[in-house]
Amino acid sequence: MSERVVRIAARGDGVTTSGRYVPLAAPGDVVDEAGAVTPGRHHATPPCRHFPECGGCQLQHVDDEAYRAYLVDRVAGALAAQSVSIPEIRPSHLSPPRSRRRATLKAMGGAVGFNAAASHRIVDMRECHILRPELFALVAPLRRLLKGRAEATLTLADQGVDLLLGGVAADDLAAAESFGAFAANHQLARLSLDDGYGAQTRWEPVPVTITLGGVAVGLPQGAFLQATADGEEALVDAVREAVGDAATVADLFAGLGTFALALGARIYAAEASRDAAQALKVAAGAAGQPVFVEHRDLYRQPLDPAELDRFGAVVLDPPRAGAEAQVERLATSRVPRIAYVSCNPATFARDAKRLAAGGYRLDWVRPVGQFRWSVHVELAASFSRVALA
Repeated sequence: MSERVVRIAARGDGVTTSGRYVPLAAPGDVVDEAGAVTPGRHHATPPCRHFPECGGCQLQHVDDEAYRAYLVDRVAGALAAQSVSIPEIRPSHLSPPRSRRRATLKAMGGAVGFNAAASHRIVDMRECHILRPELFALVAPLRRLLKGRAEATLTLADQGVDLLLGGVAADDLAAAESFGAFAANHQLARLSLDDGYGAQTRWEPVPVTITLGGVAVGLPQGAFLQATADGEEALVDAVREAVGDAATVADLFAGLGTFALALGARIYAAEASRDAAQALKVAAGAAGQPVFVEHRDLYRQPLDPAELDRFGAVVLDPPRAGAEAQVERLATSRVPRIAYVSCNPATFARDAKRLAAGGYRLDWVRPVGQFRWSVHVELAASFSRVALA
């Protein structure tokens, strides 16, 4: 008996009406008893020769309409699992192909690329439909440069590609000169090597920066950056809407200042990474931005309600673990508005449940697909205070 695929599961499999999981199936496909798939209208032809072997993408076989719906379903499902009332879930924003400006590739035995799905085997990348062309252009040169096991983290900065090679050392003058020549020949913004004892800069003709909110911020090695400039813009727009006209804003887990430098308000920014906090402080000062930066670990030392109540709005952009300790304090504060940016619907929903119990209303959520064709979901959400519990 044949049945129809009705949705996409969290890890990318199609799910039929009976709950059967079918790899590489899209909503609208028909699956027979033997598992053969007849494509439906949402089944797309994967653009990349490496799909589905490469672990960089899981959903190239679905069209954009189905992919947007998948992102919405992931958010709605996470909220439902926490018994949080489903708010307005806005249409998903998708970053375009070839827009990823940061990625970490693996190298071994002359192969360079992402790992195969659920494997340590490297898929030797010969094309890529997610990376910025400036990053992909370095894959072939890295294949020639790296012969042993290594890791290459590439970030597109203002000055060009910032390349950090892990598991690599320049043990003698000849090796040092070869890395310098590589950096010069490929016009890198910076080349750093990490042999296991921390990153060491080997090439940086001018200080490397990334422009955030119109301000050039020094880019520390390995610092967090939104995956695409397009996705960053969508998240910034959502945060601006959520905080409204608040004159004073606390930006918690501020990073390099993605939101702090874009809001046009008086900002208190807290960040646990010393390098990121220092870079933001220097950049804001040089630009004359009213941003006060504190190096502060919000997991160990969250702001308490008395500190929070000074602000007209709070922005949260925590790591995948969420912001449980900080949310506990926020739930008993009187902050009128909260903008929450998340890269994990499950921990976001957990935190949303606690905020709702404290008297906050979840007004809307916007899913953002920065990691094109992957099962990775990001979102921005707006909370407003209804009553203090």
